[in-house]
Amino acid sequence: MDWLISLATFLVNEILSQPAYLIGLITAAGLIALKKTAGQVAGGAIKATLGFLLIGAGAGLVVSSLGPLGGMIQGATGAHGVIPTNEAIVGIAQAQFGARVAWLMILGFAVALMLARFTPLRYVFLTGHHMLFMATLLTMVLATSGRSSLGVVVVGGLLLGILLVAMPAFAHPWTKRITGNNSIAIGHFGTAGYIVAGAAGQLVGKRSRSTEDMKLPEGLRFLRDSMVATALSMVLIYVIMSLVYLARAGRATAFKAFAADGGSAAGDLGNYVMQSVMQGLQFGIAVAVILFGVRTILGELVPAFQGIAGKLVPGAVPSLDAPIVFPYAQNAVLIGFLASFVGGLVSLALLTWVGHPALGLALVLPGLVPHFFTGGAAGVYGNATGGRRGAVVGAFLNGVLITFLPALLLKVLGAFGRENTTFGDADFGWFGTLIGNAAKAGATGGTIVMLALGAVLLGAAILFQKRVVDTGWDPGARRDAFLRGTASASSTASTASVAPMPSASSASSASSASSASSASSAPSGTASASVPVPVPVPVKIAPPAGAPTPPPPPADG
Repeated sequence: MDWLISLATFLVNEILSQPAYLIGLITAAGLIALKKTAGQVAGGAIKATLGFLLIGAGAGLVVSSLGPLGGMIQGATGAHGVIPTNEAIVGIAQAQFGARVAWLMILGFAVALMLARFTPLRYVFLTGHHMLFMATLLTMVLATSGRSSLGVVVVGGLLLGILLVAMPAFAHPWTKRITGNNSIAIGHFGTAGYIVAGAAGQLVGKRSRSTEDMKLPEGLRFLRDSMVATALSMVLIYVIMSLVYLARAGRATAFKAFAADGGSAAGDLGNYVMQSVMQGLQFGIAVAVILFGVRTILGELVPAFQGIAGKLVPGAVPSLDAPIVFPYAQNAVLIGFLASFVGGLVSLALLTWVGHPALGLALVLPGLVPHFFTGGAAGVYGNATGGRRGAVVGAFLNGVLITFLPALLLKVLGAFGRENTTFGDADFGWFGTLIGNAAKAGATGGTIVMLALGAVLLGAAILFQKRVVDTGWDPGARRDAFLRGTASASSTASTASVAPMPSASSASSASSASSASSASSAPSGTASASVPVPVPVPVKIAPPAGAPTPPPPPADG
């Protein structure tokens, strides 16, 4: 029996407790369910494992590039400066909580499949990296509150499973407004920002035309490349903060900012500025490595999860990553990114003047990765219900959310709140803060409160699905009605303006002929019109050229 105990110990300690291996095993199980060949199963599992390791490597690069910047911000302002980057904080937490995160993620996905199978919330969350991010957040919050590993996995898994089916449901009316049917849902934990953006579009964009009716300068389209946008923005942030720090601390101190972790101090002003530029570029490289790792995992995990879900939840609606909506309004993506970033800057100013001095909140710098992905998607949601104004206002509010919410979240992350990075998307902020504060109610009381919060969220999502989503409510119906009326009035005016004017000599005869014709042909009791009234044509936001054609809605089952 000793060999059996040794084998079990080896499997638990050396394989199942290693998240990269565990992700590979999950992928293999899903590919087997899809009846793939042995070679495809092995290749997919290995690629998923390598993708997870790439995320860890990229996170290390992010942390090293953010180190000097955090010191500069703290030295220049006296506050704690944080740049939200999901991949970075997840990579930091993996060293301490990796095994618990993996088990929590497995349990959460299983709970979500059961809820999708036996409740009206038939959404299967296929954004694997966001499942990983939320599992990591829940593990960090629950573990730092003193709960056992078993308690962390069970409570966190139940909460994760509820989130995976509830959040796509809450956003689905706005998602259907974008795609035009029920074929896909949004599976991204920036959902609160998207709902706010869609609702803001309804309020401010009744008369506003779509962003796709205008052309943006070709010179700005390079910002659609997230790696370029991230690197450029970080270079600007680094250079500006380095100059502010130089003016505040003096050359002797500022030039040593890059000497930490084996780096070399700047020799002169030019070298100091160029080291700032290099650190910003290295951040862009680090994010590119992480995103490559995420894409590598997704390329294998998504089919694997589809294989598992297809066996358990026939006819489910797949919930996909935020960029799935980008092709439907490409101009709105760039507008949303810029508006969200401006919202982040305005919120940073408010934190500096009010939030930090009065409440002790950390300064949250606008992180380009969350602002690009969530801001771009928020722009699409705002445009769907409010056109250009909706895209701008909705994305701006998203930028406010993803600045203030991470600042509140840091209060419940324990020692991780002192890192130079944190989670960047809206749902991590509001849900993590709620759960973190609930956990402070004690071991038993806190668990009861957290599970009660999860039950309320699940019940609200089911009610919303039945009363709002399933009834076909369209959040842009009022705007459509207004645009139809505008189009009808314009068409009528156009028809009247191009009608030929009869000459004076023929007016009388034409009138007599028309009257005679009307009298002989018009039925009794009806009025004949001299000018035909155009039929109003419904106005829809058409997807731009190259947008994907959504798959047909799933069959009921």
